[in-house]
Amino acid sequence: MAGIVAIIGRPNAGKSSLFNRLTGTKDAIVDDMPGVTRDRLYGECEHRGKNFYVIDTGGIFGTDTEFSAGIKNHVDEAVKECDVIIFLLDGRDGVTSSDEEIADFIRKASGNDKPVIVAMNKLDDPKHDDFINDAYALGFENVVGVSALHKRGIDDLLDLVADLLPEAEEEFEDDSDEIRLVIAGKPNVGKSSLLNKITNSERSLVSPIAGTTRDPVDMKINIEGQNFKIVDTAGLRKRSKFDGDLEYYSFVRTLAAVDRADIALLLMDAREPCTDQDKKIAAHVVQKGKGLVIVLNKWDLIQHPEGKNPADELIKKIRDEMPFLSYAPIVFASALNGRGVAKIIQTVLTVNENRQKRIPTNLLNRLMRDVLAFDRLPSDKKGRALKVYYCSQADALPPTFIFFVNKPELANSSFENHVKNKLRELEDFTGTPVRTFWRGKDNDN
Repeated sequence: MAGIVAIIGRPNAGKSSLFNRLTGTKDAIVDDMPGVTRDRLYGECEHRGKNFYVIDTGGIFGTDTEFSAGIKNHVDEAVKECDVIIFLLDGRDGVTSSDEEIADFIRKASGNDKPVIVAMNKLDDPKHDDFINDAYALGFENVVGVSALHKRGIDDLLDLVADLLPEAEEEFEDDSDEIRLVIAGKPNVGKSSLLNKITNSERSLVSPIAGTTRDPVDMKINIEGQNFKIVDTAGLRKRSKFDGDLEYYSFVRTLAAVDRADIALLLMDAREPCTDQDKKIAAHVVQKGKGLVIVLNKWDLIQHPEGKNPADELIKKIRDEMPFLSYAPIVFASALNGRGVAKIIQTVLTVNENRQKRIPTNLLNRLMRDVLAFDRLPSDKKGRALKVYYCSQADALPPTFIFFVNKPELANSSFENHVKNKLRELEDFTGTPVRTFWRGKDNDN
């Protein structure tokens, strides 16, 4: 599973700037006013083949504010739950008494048993690199000088992070005969109950209290000759509704569980589908290229008024409100009485086959030439139209296609979606995202 790296330091040390630099985003607010970051943000990073989540925390041991106690509690949980700590200093100030307090805080919160990298930030000019030596006085072995603003020393910092992150556990290694299935959804939709019903066990704790499952629970099982590794994830909810810091880390580790899965079961409450959180989970699954099966649980609690078909109404609601999942199959189920559980497994097997499908290049080119010939291809203001020369399937898991064209920038999102729909007409890719890339040819006007 992907590791977690927490950035910790006093206010205005540059934590948000470093977060943005490591994750390649501008998600963290950067401001000269100390204490701007009050809650944690998370982002993804990859270095030397290791993937990990970076957590940006609020500053501690600075000027006391109404948020100080809450921020300290957040950081305390970050120290306990992360795999590696980046302790960020302001290089212009050197080592301050507040930094010494933070060092003691880290040792106490982590039990003095957590890898720590002391990063002295804002060393924009090499002439200030001697200041790095002052950081060793804090008593940590790993020290590096960086400038988040100018990207100095970032690779050295990432090398240290990669060295200190735990190695991936052997059980997470790829097994071509095994389908890795993740059960994801917001709290209290029945994920643990579904896992217990699928595996015919009571492996997961079932409770009506939302958020009972904090950490993912893995289970290997063979169903009708097929090996599965099933992951029951902690419930996801809006960050504003997190009851505690453990739930925040359960959220991040759930994302990591999705990352290492092949197929996700998006479990929604049939009484309240298509919530904002359902959409966010689905978007993450699609972004990661995973297979997807939508499961509407608690079907036994849905009323069936005479003359109406609630299933049709729910399908329409999902297709209207989550159009980016138009390819995902929908299964109605009840984890309580077992209805639909067998169909879930059969659908997963079908989706697993579809993810591996390939279209021969000659057939793909001939069919694509036929369907594109009748379409008005996009053009720019200068009247230059997109020309599609040929395409090939570059990969499966998920199916990925490369189109060689004259002007890749002309392939707008609307046309790209149109092409994906045409690809789905050529082959049954139910349950799997289809990825398309547009590659240009030099000197073609």
